[in-house]
Amino acid sequence: MSAHPRIEAPFATPEEALAHDAWLRAKVQAAIDEPGPSIPHDQVMAELRARIEDAARADDQARLAK
Repeated sequence: MSAHPRIEAPFATPEEALAHDAWLRAKVQAAIDEPGPSIPHDQVMAELRARIEDAARADDQARLAK
């Protein structure tokens, strides 16, 4: 048993799954090859947490406005 079990995505055809795999691998490689500075994990997580909280607040406000 591997440490990271494979997650199967529900694609309509094997060709669709292969195309998605190729797309994802290209995106990952482009990110690896990017010459800009890396962003520390903690900074990314803090920014994402703030965005999620902002979205949740906006959603709450929209519900209250109804």
